[in-house]
Amino acid sequence: MDWLNGFDSRVDVDVPLSEHTWFGLGGTAARMVSPRDEPQLAALVQQAQARGVPVRVLGSGANVLVSDAGVDGVVVRLNEPAFTTVSFDGEVATAGGGADLMKLCSACVDRGLSGLECMAGIPGTVGGAIRMNAGGRFGEISGCLEDARVMQPTGAVDVLARDRIGFGYRRSNLGRAIVLSARFRLRRCRADDVRARFREYWRFKKASQPMAECSAGCIFKNPPGDSAGRLIDQAGLKGRTRGLARVSERHANFIVADDGATATDVLELVDEIRSAVQEKFGILLDLEIEVWQPAAARSYAV
Repeated sequence: MDWLNGFDSRVDVDVPLSEHTWFGLGGTAARMVSPRDEPQLAALVQQAQARGVPVRVLGSGANVLVSDAGVDGVVVRLNEPAFTTVSFDGEVATAGGGADLMKLCSACVDRGLSGLECMAGIPGTVGGAIRMNAGGRFGEISGCLEDARVMQPTGAVDVLARDRIGFGYRRSNLGRAIVLSARFRLRRCRADDVRARFREYWRFKKASQPMAECSAGCIFKNPPGDSAGRLIDQAGLKGRTRGLARVSERHANFIVADDGATATDVLELVDEIRSAVQEKFGILLDLEIEVWQPAAARSYAV
C-alpha cells in the first residue's frame, strides 16, 4: 500500500489489534492510520475506495472481536483532537466521533445536563455508540441525539438528523459512513440528581456484569420479547468453556477471555451457544459484537 506513504499522518504496519480491543485477542492490522483532520480522512477513504481497499474504523475496541488471522486493508483510528473534542452550547453537547463516551457522559453530569447518564458503564467512542445505537435497560444513545455529521466512502460529508439514521435495536443504517461528530439535545437538571442516576446505573452494571474481565460486552442481541442471557442460562451454558474462553458465570450473555484464550476459542464457543439455544428454544441468536476477519475469510454470520 505505497499510496499511504504520501499521507502526513501516522501510518503503522502490522499492528497487534489485541492491544487495542477489550477482548485482548486477535491478529494484526495490515495498516493502521490516524488521520490528523477531516481533509486527511477524506483523502484516505477516497483513495481506498478507488483501489478497492477495505477501511475499518476502530474506536475503543469495546464491541469488536478480531480474528486470529487479523485483518487486511486499513484500520482507521479517530484519536486526533479534530475527532475527539467535546463542547457545550447551553443544553446542546457536540462531541467528535472519536470522543470517549464515558468522558462525555461525565462532562454532562457535571454540568447538570440529563440524557446521556443512561450510558453509564457502556464503554466506547461516540461514533461507535451511534453506529450500533448503544444502550441497555435504561435507554439508548439515539434517545437524545439531534444529528450527526458523517463522511461517506466518497469523502463527501453529510449532516443526518436522527430520523434519517434509521435507528433500531442495536443498529443504524449508517452503512460505511464514518461518524465525524454528533450533537445531543439534553435537559437541564440539578447536577446532584443527574449524578445520582448515573451512579445508580453504573452500580447496576457493575453488580450484574463481568466488567473487570476481558470481554466485549453482550455477545448476542436480545431476541424480541426475551433475553439472550436468560436463554443461554436456561440452556445450561453458564461457565461453559471452549479452550480458554468461557461463558461468564455472572452474566450468561458475556463471553470472557481468560489468559491465553484465542479469538478462535471465542468463535467456537459462540457457535456452540447458538446451536444449543436454537435446539432448546428454536431461536437463532444474532451477534451484537462485530467480528473482523480478512476479506477472503468473511464467511462468519455476523
